[in-house]
Amino acid sequence: METNFSTVDSSLSKQTLYALGFQPLDLGEWTFITPTLLVLICLLGLAGNLCVISILLHNSRKAKPSFINSLILNLSVSDVMLLMFSVPFRAAAYSKSTLTVGWFVCRTADWFTHTCMSVKSFTMAIIARYCFIYASNPAKQMTIPQVTICAVMFSTWVVASVLPLPECFFTDAKQNYSSVVCLLSIPPQAQEMMAIFIKLYPLFVYFIPFTIAFFYFRRAYSQCQRRGTKTQNLRNQMRSRRLTIMLLSVTVTFCIMWLPDWISWFWFWHQPLIGPAPPQAFITLAQVLILSLSCINPFIFLVMSEEFKEGFKDVWKRITSKKSLDAKDKDEDDVKDPGALTPEVAPDSTSSPDLVPEHPTTNGSIEQSCSQQNFGSQDSKENPVLPDVEQFWHEREANPSDQNNDPTPWEHEEGTAASVKSGTQM
Repeated sequence: METNFSTVDSSLSKQTLYALGFQPLDLGEWTFITPTLLVLICLLGLAGNLCVISILLHNSRKAKPSFINSLILNLSVSDVMLLMFSVPFRAAAYSKSTLTVGWFVCRTADWFTHTCMSVKSFTMAIIARYCFIYASNPAKQMTIPQVTICAVMFSTWVVASVLPLPECFFTDAKQNYSSVVCLLSIPPQAQEMMAIFIKLYPLFVYFIPFTIAFFYFRRAYSQCQRRGTKTQNLRNQMRSRRLTIMLLSVTVTFCIMWLPDWISWFWFWHQPLIGPAPPQAFITLAQVLILSLSCINPFIFLVMSEEFKEGFKDVWKRITSKKSLDAKDKDEDDVKDPGALTPEVAPDSTSSPDLVPEHPTTNGSIEQSCSQQNFGSQDSKENPVLPDVEQFWHEREANPSDQNNDPTPWEHEEGTAASVKSGTQM
C-alpha cells in the first residue's frame, strides 16, 4: 500500500497537513539532506548507545549495578529502539513522496515514537529523585533490590505505551484522491475525549516530568555545594557533584530539543480554521531534533563521567586483547602444522659424519662410533681396511670395559713394578 503519513482530521483531508508523523518533503534538495542527516544520526546514535550499554553491562559484572546506572541503561535502550525502528522509516518517507507500508506501521508510527520519548522523560524524573538522595549522603550506599529496579523500569514502559494510545486507535489508512494517506480520523463521539487528550498528554509526558526533574536537581546541586569536614566526605561530594552536573546537562538538553516538537503540536491542534498551518520546514526540524537526542546523550555520558571513561578503556582493552590473543593462537596453529613449514626428510645413509646420530657409552658420555663413520663410506671403499684392524675395532666395541684409555700407561707400569719390587724386598 502506498501511503503518505500525516495526522490530520478526515474533514481536513483536502488540506494536507503533515505533523507528528512521516512527512514527505517537496523542497528539492531537502529530500536528500534530511534523509542523509537522519541516517548519520542513526549510525552515530547506535554506536554511542551500544557503547554505553556495553560499559554498563561490563561494570555490572564487577559489582552490583546501582539504581542510577540501571536507569541510564533504560535511557540507552529506549534510544536504541527509537533509532532502529523509527529513524529508518522516517528517512525513507522523507526521501520519497510515497512509501509502501502496511496498516500496522500507519497505526504505530507516531505511537511508538511518543512511547520512547515518554519513557525517557519519566526515567529522567526518577533519576533526578535518586540523584538528590545520593547527593544528600554520598557515603551511604543505596541498596535497592533488583526486583524493584526491574519493576520501576517496566512501569515506565507500560505507562509510556498506554498514554499515546488514542493516536494508535484513531489512525487509519484512507483513500485521498489518487493516493492513500494515513489519517487521524476522529469520530464525532470521540471529539471531546480527543480534545482532553490533546491538552493532558503534553502535561503528563513533558511538563510534569521535567518540573520534577529540575526541582530535584536544584536540591541535589545545593547539597553538593556543602563542604565536608573529612577528606573521604569531600571526595564523595565531588563525585556526587560531577554526577549531578552530568545528569542535569542531559535533562536540559532533552528539554530544549524536545520543545520545538511540542510547539508544533499545539500549533497544529489549536490552529484556527483559516489560520496558517505549521511550516513544513519547522515540523521537519522538530522531528530531527528529537531524534538527534538519541545521538547526543551517549556522548554526554562518555565525556562528562569518569566512570564511563574508565569503563570505555576497560572494554576497549578487553576487545583489543581478545583480538591479539586470537591472532597469536592462529599464528601458533600455523607454526605447529608439520605439513606447512617443516616437511619430513628421509634419512640418507650416505650423509656426512656430522649428521650421524651419537651413541651413549657405558661411562655416560656420548661419543661417535668410528666404525659407523668409516665403514660403508666412500673412503672405505677406496682404501680397504685390513681384517686384523677390523677385528681389533670390533673387539673394542664389544668389550668397552676392557679398554685402557690411559694416555701414559708406562708411568703406571713403572709405579706398579716399583711397588712389587719393594714388597719382595720386605
